Amino acid sequence: MQGAVVKILEAIYEQDFINSSYGYRPKTGAKTAVTELTRELNFGKYSYIVEADIKGFFDNIDHEWLIRMLELRIDDQAFLRLIRKWLKAGILDTTGQVINPATGSPQGGIASPILSNIYLHYALDLWFEKVVKPRCEGEAYLCRYADDFICAFRYKKDAERFYQVLGKRLSKFGLELAPDKTNIISFSRFRKEEKTYFEFLGFEYRWQVSRKGKDIIVRKTSSKKLRKSLQNFKEWCKENRNNRLKKIFDLLNAKLRGYYNYYGVIGNSKSLNKFYYNAIKILYKWLNRRSQRKSFNWGEFQRALATYGVLKPRINEKMDNQMKICFA
Repeated sequence: MQGAVVKILEAIYEQDFINSSYGYRPKTGAKTAVTELTRELNFGKYSYIVEADIKGFFDNIDHEWLIRMLELRIDDQAFLRLIRKWLKAGILDTTGQVINPATGSPQGGIASPILSNIYLHYALDLWFEKVVKPRCEGEAYLCRYADDFICAFRYKKDAERFYQVLGKRLSKFGLELAPDKTNIISFSRFRKEEKTYFEFLGFEYRWQVSRKGKDIIVRKTSSKKLRKSLQNFKEWCKENRNNRLKKIFDLLNAKLRGYYNYYGVIGNSKSLNKFYYNAIKILYKWLNRRSQRKSFNWGEFQRALATYGVLKPRINEKMDNQMKICFA
């Protein structure tokens, strides 16, 4: 039932969502957001970034506001009653008690992502496009993936004005900014010596000078995400070290392929190599803890990597003509 509702909502709202909203939509995603943000900042006239994070977004969606938003495009009361019923559905906690939520999207529901996206479409995206941008003296740009978003501005006073009113705007809809993750960052090709950067969707974005002397934005895996990925990989090795070697290496290649597909962007080869070599050392350590005797010495382990065809780091991002200009 929720799957059918999602298809209906997608047919209605896909034509409404702004182009720079990438979360929970068909044929787009976080990787697209990373690529388009890089292109926009490379070719646009932006000098300041407002990075923001909404505290507990999915738990604080106001049900009445969401229904009012849906009513702007949907006139079928039976359809709306069905969504309201899902929003009010009880949650069984670990003690066996049923909790009836007053706010938040349906726990684990297929419809939750698109309902959350509709909520921020009205609470943030349209407000930015219809109110914020026309009042800015310079260029302004919003890039959002789910509840994570960054806004770029040409002039500092536009960024400061937006920063001051953003919290008030979101509080109107029952949302609150995370103070430690919301700030204004100077981010200009003319101030590269300040070594400023911002993080978004697992990457750090910095201005650098290319080998041919051009100003380019370089992306690298954020240090926090790299540490977390290696910690998760360590836990995986501990849990799977007693499997047969073929199964371990098949699963390893699947994990590496997924990691390279996301983080394999142009300019990120150093971080990819760092993840690979640290992951391999972790795997070597835990394979040698399968029993009281060591399973491998380092030479034997390297031969096993070659035998099972363990994937080496690789860049998967393809350059279009604009990107070739950026990274030439």
